[in-house]
Parts: sequence; structure tokens; C-alpha cells
Amino acid sequence: MMKNIIVVVVILLIGSSLHAQISVGQQAPDLSLPGKNGDTIKLSSLRGKIVLLDFWASWCVPCRRNNPFLVYLYKKYKSKGLEIYGLSIDEEKNRWLGAVKKDKLSWLQVVDDKGWDAPSTLTYGVEAIPANFLLDSDGKIVAIDLEGQELEKKIKSLLK
Repeated sequence: MMKNIIVVVVILLIGSSLHAQISVGQQAPDLSLPGKNGDTIKLSSLRGKIVLLDFWASWCVPCRRNNPFLVYLYKKYKSKGLEIYGLSIDEEKNRWLGAVKKDKLSWLQVVDDKGWDAPSTLTYGVEAIPANFLLDSDGKIVAIDLEGQELEKKIKSLLK
């Protein structure tokens, strides 16, 4: 009986350590992923700007419903220092690129094409999408999974 309990505890500990424990206040782990044209785009190359790291996929209905709001935010705040690093976990490049075009996503787009097993989702502990991480100009995480007016309010406060 005691051996069974120990085995269960060890399995739980190993399982929980596989998912990153990302939290507000920590430096955002760097990512280096291919963009729409195959060029590599590093998350850290955006230092000096307020960055919304947005995890999404073409097949994700809530993600696609959220895209018009992100288009609005980007148009309104890009000139003031906002950048979006759109990170798709699509496994099919054509579906990803089609969604980018259809939704008129004009910000940086990268893909980590391993779906839920993508290194980026594991690094950030993403278990559901859409998911986002708001980074300050130094690359520190200041908010996680903000939506709507809360997200806009936080972006405005960081851009002042």
C-alpha cells in the first residue's frame, strides 16, 4: 500500500514538473520560431516594446472570435509601442496562413507546428487557447490571460 502511494506521488510530481510554472513578474522565456515567410523571429527581439504573446490556432473558434478585438488593439496602439507576437500551434501551414489572411492579422505571426506538443506551449504551460501573456518593455510578464477591456486598460497603463 505504501509503495502504491509513493508511486502515485512520484507520478504526480513528474507530471506537474512537465508543465512550466510561468508567473507574473518573471522574465518571459525566449522563443525563436519561423514566421510566415520562414524567417526566424525571436520574441526577445521585441524588447523595448509592450508585447502581447498570443497563443492561438486556425481551428480554435474562441481564438478566431477574439481576433477582431486584437486587430482593433493593434491598430489603436501599434504606433504607441504595442507589438503582438501571434503564435499559432497549427500543424498545417496552409490553414494557419489562410486564417491569418482571412482575419487580417497584420502583426508578427509565427508557428510552432507540433500542436499541443509544441515546445512553446510546454515552455509557457499553455493547456488551452486562446492564451496570452502581456510583457513589459523589459520582457517581464505583467499579466496572463487578460481579455477585452481589462487587456486594453493594462496595455494603456504600460504605454504611458
